[in-house]
Amino acid sequence: MLQALGTVLFPVILVAGLGALLSSRLPIDQATISRITLYLLSPALVLNTILTTPVRAAEALQLGAAYLGVLVLCVGLGWLCGVGRPRPEQRSLAASVGIWNSGNMGLPIALFAFGKAGFDRATLLFLMSFIGMYVVGPLLYGGAAARGLGGLLRTLFRLPAITVALVALAWRLLHLPVPAGVSRGVELLSQATLPMVLLSLGLQLGAGGWPRLHGRLWLATAARLLGGPLIALGVGTLVGLQHGALAVLVLSAGMPTAVNALLLGREYGGDTETVAGVVLLSTLASVVTIAVVVTLLPRL
Repeated sequence: MLQALGTVLFPVILVAGLGALLSSRLPIDQATISRITLYLLSPALVLNTILTTPVRAAEALQLGAAYLGVLVLCVGLGWLCGVGRPRPEQRSLAASVGIWNSGNMGLPIALFAFGKAGFDRATLLFLMSFIGMYVVGPLLYGGAAARGLGGLLRTLFRLPAITVALVALAWRLLHLPVPAGVSRGVELLSQATLPMVLLSLGLQLGAGGWPRLHGRLWLATAARLLGGPLIALGVGTLVGLQHGALAVLVLSAGMPTAVNALLLGREYGGDTETVAGVVLLSTLASVVTIAVVVTLLPRL
């Protein structure tokens, strides 16, 4: 398992490291790269995932309820990590704990640990978390709830991922065919999303240098990697998940902070230095914590 984790973690570090090297030597327009990812590549990934993922309705609803509970509690835990700090930092810590990397790390590790059945469940959770981050991220960074219903809706639909998700769900429910040319184009765009996301992290680190590692970053990292799986275990048991589904939920919730939390922070004026620090720390520390979680999961 450690070897498998290494094959997953090393490509993440390699791509982000190349981005950091490039940014340290050349002037890079990070805002443009972030917006290409947020407004074009990420919606394509959402669309491709919804249209191609096999779904079992009953289990999807149960997993969805569990994910929602874990998300809310993790955001609350992250908010507590920022008590006493300036509001932008507190919001960024909450987002760092509440938005986790269930995609480019969660999916391959679920496949290694649980096979095809686990991978299918992990893909469902990835889709839920992908949509969830585009709801929670703007709310936390932008404070839209304080601006009333109009501000809330404008914030949620400012990024196209939510609209694309709704259209894709309706398309799938109506069993409409997707033209081959369209599906191939969407798939090409979706395949570019994860590398661009990792490059964005590297560009941030390369331009700003190694983040200042203070106590709140370590606290948020612990909340993400240790608190996440414990919360998932409690919530999953409460909603009635058993065996494989519960194990996949716990594993997913033990992933490090998603780099998309950094992209959203940059787009909505969050404390990007704080988010980048938690992303970096949690990604590096996760090689140990995920190995422990995977070792303990068969006992569920």
